[in-house]
Amino acid sequence: MESFRRKTPEEILLSISKLHRGRLKIYIGAVSGSGKTYHMLREGQLLKQQGIDVVICAVSTRQRPETVEQVRDLERVPSIHWMKEETQRKDLNIDALLERNPEVVLVDGLAHTNRPEATFPTRLDDIQFLLSRGISVIATVNVYELEGAMELAKKWTGIVVETFVPADTLELADEVRLIDVTPETILKRLEEGHVQSDTAPSLFKRGNIAKLRELALRLVAEDVNESLEKHREEQGLMGPSGAVERILVSAQYHWNGSIYIRRGQQIARRLGGDLLVATLVHPKKTLTKEAAAFKRSIVKLAEKIGASFEELPLTSRWRLSSVLLQYAVEHNVTRIVLGHSKQSFWQELWRGSVVNGILKKTKNVDVYFVADRAEQEGERILPTKMQVIKQPKDPYRRLSHAEVEEKIEEIRKGRFKVYIGAAPGVGKTYTMLREGNDLLKKGIDVVIGLLEAHERKETSDQVGLLQMIPRETILYRGTTLQEMDTAAIIRRNPEVVLVDELAHTNMPGSKHKKRYEDIAELLEAGISVISTMNVQHLESLNDAVEQITGVRVRETVPDHILRMADEVELIDVAPKSLQQRMREGKIYALNKVDQALGNFFKIGNLIALRELALRELADDVDERLEAWERKDSLRGPWRRRESIFVGVTTSPNAERLIRRGFRIAYRLKADWVVTYVHSDPVIPDELKQRIQVLQDLTARLRGRFEILNAGGHSQIPHILLKKANTNKSTQMIVGQSKPNFWAKITKKSVVKTIMRHGRHMDVLVVADFDPHAEK
Repeated sequence: MESFRRKTPEEILLSISKLHRGRLKIYIGAVSGSGKTYHMLREGQLLKQQGIDVVICAVSTRQRPETVEQVRDLERVPSIHWMKEETQRKDLNIDALLERNPEVVLVDGLAHTNRPEATFPTRLDDIQFLLSRGISVIATVNVYELEGAMELAKKWTGIVVETFVPADTLELADEVRLIDVTPETILKRLEEGHVQSDTAPSLFKRGNIAKLRELALRLVAEDVNESLEKHREEQGLMGPSGAVERILVSAQYHWNGSIYIRRGQQIARRLGGDLLVATLVHPKKTLTKEAAAFKRSIVKLAEKIGASFEELPLTSRWRLSSVLLQYAVEHNVTRIVLGHSKQSFWQELWRGSVVNGILKKTKNVDVYFVADRAEQEGERILPTKMQVIKQPKDPYRRLSHAEVEEKIEEIRKGRFKVYIGAAPGVGKTYTMLREGNDLLKKGIDVVIGLLEAHERKETSDQVGLLQMIPRETILYRGTTLQEMDTAAIIRRNPEVVLVDELAHTNMPGSKHKKRYEDIAELLEAGISVISTMNVQHLESLNDAVEQITGVRVRETVPDHILRMADEVELIDVAPKSLQQRMREGKIYALNKVDQALGNFFKIGNLIALRELALRELADDVDERLEAWERKDSLRGPWRRRESIFVGVTTSPNAERLIRRGFRIAYRLKADWVVTYVHSDPVIPDELKQRIQVLQDLTARLRGRFEILNAGGHSQIPHILLKKANTNKSTQMIVGQSKPNFWAKITKKSVVKTIMRHGRHMDVLVVADFDPHAEK
């Protein structure tokens, strides 16, 4: 939707200047050896095939065979060589490049300082000069060479960077592409001599590589988020995008204000979201001395934890919920964190309930009520400080027979690697086949178990010498169907099998219902598997994907399948590049292109899905690092034992609650249970089917499902609270209640009753998603 507003003269001049300016694309990686130069050169070859004039300058292949192979016939403009501290350096030959005047220059090492007598002090300055002369540039950089990431990189890995680029460098680029590689792949390349670790040997430790990888994923995700928000603003879209959590803490100038902020901070970190803090104050009233002291503490705490802080004017208590929700909508908040009401039933009736007002008016925003634990734990002094619980280590304890057998089974299993992407067409299958051929060259027995090339020539060309196992033929209702022949693969017994489309549902008559079950059988047989999937197929993200795209994905993969993978690698492609591939017919047939671009492949969808994939994989890296008992974390450790209790009805919102419960429990390393309370003596057959669907979903997400009985509707909240207390639950999750007129009169609200009697625990009220919600 283009705006009809007339452009200002400045905007017109800017648009004209961009027509003459070259494009800048940056390949970013976690460490040297990620494959940035390889992919940059490969893109140069593709551009040359399209008739674009491409040259290379100051490119270092480091004699890596795959990278050297990609140079081939690309024209090289000689760089200027010079010595610094007995190390040879390469500067761009600006004069030679201007004289040659190519359309595109490929350049390595964006974070480079030039020789003293050079025209410009840094390579970034050289590149900006070339861009101003209409020459496009593709360059590479490591995440620890970005000024904004340097301190974290130094803290985590001890690496000291001599040359770096400003923190806003990625914002200068027209396109940023992350080259994601697992620590295992980097270490393998190091072992084979394809990566040099002389300059920073401490950098190439498994944990350090993983930390920098997570940093790169989150940094690019932040960059993508900025472009997504800009796009949504241009389109007039409001509310949360569904790709990222944004937590708003409502904290008053009171002793418990910091407790709410700390809880909000923990939630934001564990869910990989942003944190905002807002207080509501009367603009004409002067703060008391005590309130002023609390304000100083809260402002200091917000600054310390990197949260934005804002005071909101509130002229009347009756407008509190409206002001808070207005701010939440304008700032794309996904969850509001505030304290439980301390009013009695009669006080709420007389003075009005802020809590009820918020629950009544909120749309598409969850509300999280923090328990007041002062009575149980004693009053806290601002700011709160919590101790990290360290897990005990006992390396000398002898393993039991059962533990030994379990470890032997793990050793016998095949390795599992998954390539994940934001959408179809990013290059997952292409990369999987390329890795298969690389393994084949090393003498490893690799076969193709199942390939879905979708008539993409580039993908089919990558099959090379790989043997393909014929598919199994299944006769179903007079129709001949084909599926992966798992039994034939096991009989062939290769070392590695390539299996496309992890989320695929098998045809009726197959041994297993889902392809990931076939893969589990292959792994048990000692065969390693490399597979592919899109982030939209991850079960716990089903609601977020529907919110982003408007499409409910039917084929899903339980999260634990992805967690059991030894390696998960992201194939990252910028949305505009993906759309261009679509227009060229490289993803779908040309007659389907317009329809795809107008629906799932809309630019806003692709940006949001890319951010979702980046953040999801960053969280996956963080979880694996925590499994290695890492001390430092971008998200910080979770500091207390949690138990999550999810209360559901049979409404359409139930699946959303279960998935939300799982994601929260998984991030907090918590136990979780889903409970349904039936208020009639007999459960009808059609309702049993609905309950079975919820049980199956809970089971797929490795949760526990319980069915309880109540004598009537009024008992439901009390039974839920009693069960939650029995389970020693620290957090209850329920759905937003939207009763009709008669239900309001004849039945008490379950949520309101829980809020009144469950103030000793945290309560999350999950909103129904309404795509048509207005401001």
